[in-house]
Amino acid sequence: MKYQILVDSASDLTNEYIKDDKIGFKVIPLTININDKEYVDDDNLDCDKMLADMHASKKNSSACPAPESFLSEFANAEYTFVVTITSKLSGCFNSAHVAQQSYDKPENIFLIDSKAVSGTEILIVDKLVELIKSGMEFEDICKEISKYRDKKNLYFILQKFDNLINNGRMSKIAGLIASKLVIRPICIAHEGEIKMAKKIFGIKNAFAKMIQMICEKAKDFSKEVLIITHCQAEEEANQIKTDIEKQCNFKEVRVLPMRGLCSYYALEKGIIVCH
Repeated sequence: MKYQILVDSASDLTNEYIKDDKIGFKVIPLTININDKEYVDDDNLDCDKMLADMHASKKNSSACPAPESFLSEFANAEYTFVVTITSKLSGCFNSAHVAQQSYDKPENIFLIDSKAVSGTEILIVDKLVELIKSGMEFEDICKEISKYRDKKNLYFILQKFDNLINNGRMSKIAGLIASKLVIRPICIAHEGEIKMAKKIFGIKNAFAKMIQMICEKAKDFSKEVLIITHCQAEEEANQIKTDIEKQCNFKEVRVLPMRGLCSYYALEKGIIVCH
């Protein structure tokens, strides 16, 4: 096989996402540790049970895959693209980098730090498939996908911040303000880090403001796909989809459930929007 794509489970994808005899695809799982029990973020994980167990625990954390998880896959194709969660919030990219340096043909491996998570990783994977199918050479795909990644946008609105704060992904002050008041911050991914863009009173107002911020990005979205991922918030996600479709002419708007890692940090009612 000439090409394959490896992506971590922070992408919220399953191993069945790409079915193509000419393009290999695999999701490399992160893990969530709860009271010394390891929950592997693979296709078999029951996210609802994991969250219930987490809320009943006093000790929990997440962990990135070992380099061997990536290294063992490299020989399956001549060229490999690896898409990871932002390196500012996880060691996943670094783990893949160690694997690349351990491989006998590191020049045939291209690592892509999504600088985000979830839907942004999905969009990068989709673009890679498009570029591969176009017949573009490996070196040219590397250049194009990096430019594409830099144009992506991610927004999220959470209603719980416990794990972001406890694991050092968000400041305690920002989390305290959001948790104790009726303020619902609209956060964005900026150069791979979490930034609070707006502070809005009320969840409905926050959703409306986020949609306004998205629509202000461009006049024409007809060639773009927007992805909404959610943790136990299907109704809210579908309402956001409906409202966005009324105001913006996206080529497609998809709603997907979060997998384990994103559910662990976003928690119940968390919403991530990427385009």
